[in-house]
Amino acid sequence: MAESHGWGMPNGASPTPTVTPLPSRRLLRDSRTDGIDPRSVRRPEHAARRVAAPARPTPPTASVPAAPPRRTRSRIVFSAVVMTLAAGLVATLALPSYAFDPSHGAASAQRGTGIDTTTAGDQQLPQVAADVKSVTVTRDAVTATTAAELKRAALAKAYSAYTGPTAAQLVARAVPSGAGLSGVFATALTYQGVPYVFGGADPSGFDCSGFIMYVYAKYGVSLPHSVHQQDALGTRITEAQAKPGDVVVFNDDSHDGFYAGNGMILHAPYAGANVREQPLWSSDVHFIRFAVK
Repeated sequence: MAESHGWGMPNGASPTPTVTPLPSRRLLRDSRTDGIDPRSVRRPEHAARRVAAPARPTPPTASVPAAPPRRTRSRIVFSAVVMTLAAGLVATLALPSYAFDPSHGAASAQRGTGIDTTTAGDQQLPQVAADVKSVTVTRDAVTATTAAELKRAALAKAYSAYTGPTAAQLVARAVPSGAGLSGVFATALTYQGVPYVFGGADPSGFDCSGFIMYVYAKYGVSLPHSVHQQDALGTRITEAQAKPGDVVVFNDDSHDGFYAGNGMILHAPYAGANVREQPLWSSDVHFIRFAVK
């Protein structure tokens, strides 16, 4: 008896699979006319999958513009404000150019005011009356007096009323002081500011040799009122030996004065000037000394 393997087939026999025949071309052609898709006949699962697939969303037919963001609106508002301010500024700057009305000043003058009074609707255009005269303003020339000049002026005023002794009288009553050249120069300094007077030999006015004569007279030294004669009486010394109180004489005997040291001279210079100390302006000079009691 043959064994059975559950398929109802004899032992050792292979089962014969059931084969579904493919449709022929004619069957396919006929199926098209009946509205049957041949692909669904060949692979039925495709049709089922196509039916189960969800429908795709239909895109909108017309695009709706989105609202502008808040930042864009701020920029639009800011631009509008800037343009408004710029327009106002331009109008303000241009106002004088179109506000001028030549007839306005004439109308104001006809009213007898002489000056535009600026009523409602009028422009501010000053009009000067015809009888007003222009005045040219210039800077005043001013000078300042220094303290030294004030001192010299005070001395000159005091010495101009001098009624004291002359140089000859001073020599006659002079008493040796022992001050030497330094005392002579200290006395000469007290006469700064005395005006130059040609032929003067006292504190009311000095010329160059009169100044030398008067100061030395206080120390008992009698000198003539002449540069040439004073030069002849003095003892020649070198510039290195000269001290304040010695006398500087120009080589042509045109002028002399007290040597003030460090290249300076104290002298009565010329008419219109006062006794003063200043740098020695020439090297064409020599130095002399007088013996002082």
